[in-house]
Formats: sequence, C-alpha cells, structure tokens
Amino acid sequence: MTRRCSLGLDFGTESARAVIVDIADGSIVGQATCAYTHGVIDRQLPDSSIPLPADYALQHPRDWLESAAAATRGALAQAQGVTADHLVGIGVDFTSCTMLPCTKDGTPLCLLDRFRTTPLAWPKLWKHHGAKAETDRINRIARERNEPWLPRYGGTVGLEWFFPKILETLHHAPEVFDAAEIWIEAGDWLVWQLVSGPFPGCDPNSLTRSTCQAGYKALWNRTTGYPSAQFLAAVHPKLSDIVPRALPGVHRAPGEPAGRLSESAARMLGLRSGIAVSTAIIDAHAGVPGAGAAEPDTMVLVMGTSSCHMLNSRVETFAEGIAGVVEGGILPGYFGYETGQASVGDAFAWLVETFGLSHEQLSSRAARLPPGSGGVIALDWLNGCRTPLMDGRLSGALVGLTLGTRPEQLYRALMEATAFGLRWIVQTLRDAQVPVRRFVASGGLPARNPLLMQIYADVLQEPISLAESEQSVALGAAIIGCVSAGEELTGYRSVESAIRAMARQRQQPVYRPSAEASSIYQELYQLYRQLADPKGTVATTMHALHELRG
Repeated sequence: MTRRCSLGLDFGTESARAVIVDIADGSIVGQATCAYTHGVIDRQLPDSSIPLPADYALQHPRDWLESAAAATRGALAQAQGVTADHLVGIGVDFTSCTMLPCTKDGTPLCLLDRFRTTPLAWPKLWKHHGAKAETDRINRIARERNEPWLPRYGGTVGLEWFFPKILETLHHAPEVFDAAEIWIEAGDWLVWQLVSGPFPGCDPNSLTRSTCQAGYKALWNRTTGYPSAQFLAAVHPKLSDIVPRALPGVHRAPGEPAGRLSESAARMLGLRSGIAVSTAIIDAHAGVPGAGAAEPDTMVLVMGTSSCHMLNSRVETFAEGIAGVVEGGILPGYFGYETGQASVGDAFAWLVETFGLSHEQLSSRAARLPPGSGGVIALDWLNGCRTPLMDGRLSGALVGLTLGTRPEQLYRALMEATAFGLRWIVQTLRDAQVPVRRFVASGGLPARNPLLMQIYADVLQEPISLAESEQSVALGAAIIGCVSAGEELTGYRSVESAIRAMARQRQQPVYRPSAEASSIYQELYQLYRQLADPKGTVATTMHALHELRG
C-alpha cells in the first residue's frame, strides 16, 4: 500500500462532516455530511412538551456519534480506490465551548432515566446563553481578587465558556452537578469515545483533554493549570475541588495522538481498529491549518453561522476584549489569538427567513446598492457581542429605517455591520502591538458570497485571499489526524510541513479594496463605533430590554 489518507471529522452546529484526504497533497477523495437528528435543541427536550428558556441551546450526544458514523461511511463509499486500510490517522474538530456532564464510564447524564427531563443534564451547545448571572459573578470575583490569568482573556470570562456553564448547573440543577463525575468538552468526549468507547465502558484513565479547548474556554494554562482552588471556592464552595474531582485527563495539543481507534468505535465507523486518533481541536482553530496558514501574523477568518478570527503570533500581548491568548493554542511554537463574532451567517439567515426571500435574491439586489445601504446601518449583535465587548446581553439593531426601506438594504447593512465588527477586532489587536499582516477567509460564506468578501476588503482596506478548500475546517482536522500518525507513516516531521503540503490559498479571486468604497466606509465605521459604545444609550437600552425579557 503506497497511498495514505487521513480522516477529518468536523462537528458543526447542525451536522457532522467527514472528509477523507490524501496526505500527499491534501486532496479530498471522499466526503459526506449527516445532519443531527435533533439539531439544536432550543424549544423543548426530546419527547417533552415543556418549553426551554429562551437562552438555552442544547444537543443530543447520540446525534454526534450517529452522524459521525453515517458521514464516515458515506465518505468512504465515495472515495474511489480508497479503503479503510488506507487511513493512518483521524482528526476531530468540534464547536466550543460545547460541554456536558457524564459518569466515569463516559455515559452522558442526560441519557440516564432520572435526568432525561432535566435540561441542564444535556450538553450545552457553544451558543447556550443561560449562564449570564454566573458569568457576571465569575468576572466580578476574578477582578476583585486580581486573578493573574484574567488579562490573558482580555479581562473578561466569556458567557459561552466552561466554568460559567458548570456554575449555572450548580445553581439551577444541583442534583445534576452532584451526579456529574466528569465535566468535559464535547470534542474531548468524542475523542474519548473513539479511543476507549463508545460508552458505557470508557476508561477515565484514557481521557485526553485538548490544550486548545482547555486553554481558550476553561482558563487552563500550560504552566499554571486551571484557576486555583481558592478562587473557585470564592465563586462557590462546591467548586473548590471541581478540578481534581471532575476534570480528570492528560492535556495534549492538537496533532498529538490521544490514542488509537478502539475495536467498538471502529465497528461503529466502518473502519479498522488501531488507527491513530489526534487530540481534538476547536472547529474554528482547525480552519487555520486548513487554510494553509503555517506562518504567523496571518488572520484566518473562519466564517459560518458565527465567525472566529484566528491569528498565530510570535508576540504574547494581553489586550482588553481579546477572547484568549494561548501558547500553542493553534499551532506549536506560537501564541494563538482567538477573537470572534457570535452572529454572522445566522444573522443573514434570520433576514432570509423573515422576508421569505433567498440569499441569492437579497445578495443580487444588495450588490446594486451603494456602500452605506442607502442610509441604513446595523449593529451585528443578534447573538450578543463576543469580541471585543464579551457581552451576551447586547442585541442587534437597525438604524435609519423609513417607510421606503427595502429588505436588501437591511441585508447589506448586516453584511457591513459584520465587516465593521471585524475591523474593530483587527484594530484592537494592532493597538496592542500584535501584528496583523495578511487575511485569509475560509468556511462556507466566503466561497458563496463575493459581495460579502468585497465589503470586508473595502472596510478593512486590505486584500483578502480565500482558502483553496471550501472544507478548510474539516481539512484542518484531517491534517492534525495525519500528524498524529507520526513521521514514520506520513513523512511529515512537523505540523507546519504537513500544512504546507496539504493546504493552500486560491490564486483567484483575491478581493482587493476599492479606494472609493473604503473612503465611504471610513466615515460609516466611525458611526458604527459611536452606536457600539458599550456605555452609550444604545447598549444601555439593550441591557434594560434584556432584563425586562428575563
């Protein structure tokens, strides 16, 4: 056998995707996607009519395994001339912070009879926003104690992160908290199932925790570990021993092997046992190797329902509002910066659904409008503001509406608002002396929406390249899967060498800024920043409305 391939498993918000990649050049030889049976659980639990609170977003853990199995089998069936024997490694990327409580043998608590109707026993999706009060408490105590790790996260713990969701469970479902023997990110749980499961019967001694997920979402640091027991006890006495009691596992970086595919997991996926399985990586972070960004100072825009903007740098600087600076968080040898916008593609989708028009119709009409959308400006916070304000209580806004305002104006205004939000993020990094020199866009949106990418180039006043692969996140997962198999099987001594061989940017199109449009957007950006003032009337009103909604 001379041909060698790797499998990338990409777990998104609505579905799982599998890609089989030839490790010689990164070409995708087979791929398939399988939607989660239960999708995002945000109205009521399965087999229940009791409504969930408005801020809840849950998932079904069996969906992840079943969709992975179906997608892997589908990708293998499509890959001509490739069999399971050609696979040398498996990589997993996952949304984050998506996390769950489980027993020591890997069984999710939500699948136990006594917790099936308890919402907080179910996995909390990354966009679950039920822990607002808990996030406020963690931030207040961290600032009062001047916790040394807080500047690494821009001075703010995020609403979507690991410890706020644990504290939410302790406050609102203490019986679940007491029963949870392990708290775990879904990406780590999935890898655990591959190397030791599926549940029940997983061995807790085989559990690997990703330095990527732990570093960005669980306040973990390679040198200092998790926050101290003293800090956690100050947040709540029952958290004082949460780390030694319920966060077992060895921390490894993406690309490092977490183990080998178990016999039962191999049967589930239709593969052979013994294949190397990489430590998990956050989905957006996988977009960096998948976009061919092996060097520092290149911002990779991973754009989908939300957007994450990732940067490797030789510089470690703590800047207010930056969602995390983690050594080796994306690629070894660099400081990885994570920033993001909580609502991008799903904001456009909301408008499409509201007006009953297609993306194609709205985009075509919006392209005929001038910069500024004919006098309408938006705030892109339909799911809160992630970077740089880290405030899930903020909401979206459209300003400048008249009786003559048309749907395409709102559509373009939302596009422009997401571009303004990205410019604010870039400016925040540069103000902190973090170099940002190149831009590469990846994900579904850039490939499908040239108008959006031109607006981004005009607002940033920078050229933007596109990742060659439209499946850059899944490709990134396959790359770390390849690396986990080791040099003897793959020929690659480092993750950088694998990236250079397996991923690239397109030569065309490259979106270049228009001087005329950029000049107009310079003025509009200043208006956006005035509206986005976190102490201004708009934000204050949004907070008051959120409290009234409960």
